[in-house]
Amino acid sequence: MNPDNPGSLAQAAAAVKARRISAVELTKAALSRAKSSHERLNAFIDIEEETALQAAHRADAALARGEATGVLHGVPLAHKDMYDRKGFVTGCGSKIRAAHQAAETSTVMQRLETAGAISIGRLNMSEFAMGPTGHNFHHGRALNPIDPARITGGSSSGSGSAVGGGVVLAALGSDTGGSIRLPAACCGVVGIKPTQGRVSRHGVMPLSFSQDCVGPLARSVDDAYLLLQLIAGPDGRDTTCVIAPPPAALSDDVSTLRVGILGGLFETGLDAVVGAALEATGQLLSKEVATLAMIKGTEMPSIAELANVIAMAEAGTVHFDWMRERPEDYGPQIRMRLSQSLAIPAPIYLRALQIRATMLQAFLDETFAKADVLIAPAMPFLPPLSSEVDIGASPKMNAVVSGLTSFTRPFSFLGLPVVTLPVAASPEGLPIAIQIIARPWREDQAASVARRLEQILALPAFTSSLPPRSAA
Repeated sequence: MNPDNPGSLAQAAAAVKARRISAVELTKAALSRAKSSHERLNAFIDIEEETALQAAHRADAALARGEATGVLHGVPLAHKDMYDRKGFVTGCGSKIRAAHQAAETSTVMQRLETAGAISIGRLNMSEFAMGPTGHNFHHGRALNPIDPARITGGSSSGSGSAVGGGVVLAALGSDTGGSIRLPAACCGVVGIKPTQGRVSRHGVMPLSFSQDCVGPLARSVDDAYLLLQLIAGPDGRDTTCVIAPPPAALSDDVSTLRVGILGGLFETGLDAVVGAALEATGQLLSKEVATLAMIKGTEMPSIAELANVIAMAEAGTVHFDWMRERPEDYGPQIRMRLSQSLAIPAPIYLRALQIRATMLQAFLDETFAKADVLIAPAMPFLPPLSSEVDIGASPKMNAVVSGLTSFTRPFSFLGLPVVTLPVAASPEGLPIAIQIIARPWREDQAASVARRLEQILALPAFTSSLPPRSAA
């Protein structure tokens, strides 16, 4: 096996276990890609070469003793700079936490280590996960592997860049209002925002404690879903993590599912090329599923506003002390947003929380009564140019930034699971992605539809760093 072409996560792990390649060879190749891609991608805040190679040698030694049991044994990954690992820095893309060493390991990282995965470094991100564009005042923005003039999306910018740029097969991100889905959409990869409460957030940097989700970005649905299965489930340490059946296996047969194209969310402001891609995707799906219909979701714009109120009020609570004691250590954009968050009245925040359960139940009773899964665009437009969202650089900045999350925030507010999948390329070669939304705890239905689309579309890879996704 070529270490620069390891296939899928499962194939890479199988090759290590069969001794067709060593964990050290795979890890050295990933580290080489991480270092050589720095100017092209700026995806890493820190490349952990020494400790990664030590872990790879341990993995090969364990295999020699017959102790390779994890499903990702010897596979190198990298993750957003917000997951604690004992003795390592968790910087959160910030100056304030730049030297913070974790006292223990987060649950999700412990589960990946137990599965045998090797971490090669900390990935770039929007400072404290606040920012849908992926810009970072302290570390510079991660670059889009398809077009460096375009944004990666945020806040999991380095995850989208490193996976889309072929450095690693998969990476963890986090999603509060679109921070997995936007980088996946901008960088042409798959992202999964799980059901709220599906994955423990113990040892994970908080932003909005009622909307934060941990999830994967990967180059295929199977790889993303495998990571979700590995990290899902309660740990007794995060009281918001729900005891629920684990993510079910994916199905090859989606013919019994009813699919709804979610209208009302995007009746205005949708670029023609995005609308055309959504329509074409619906036509393809109509041949694969039981029914396909346009379904109205008339409350979606107001739900997005409620999601933002909750996220910002809770972010202001998280950062209250630092904003009083160290405001100068925030980047100017984040400092401005946090200052605004501190002005949100408590009654407005509490009212948004109060009506959340009612709105979710109404959405389940009305919208999901007509469909098993929903599809909607990931963004209303193509990945914007970085120059359009730089502070003060463009009069379009506010409209573009608010538009980025207009289609993703509603599902964060409702806590629903979403798979983001590239389904087309624009004439400029930029990815166009959709969201596939399911009922709570039915990530399997959304991902099964996504995988079937992935198979029938047989899209070319959006970057040349890795071979194209295999067609069915």
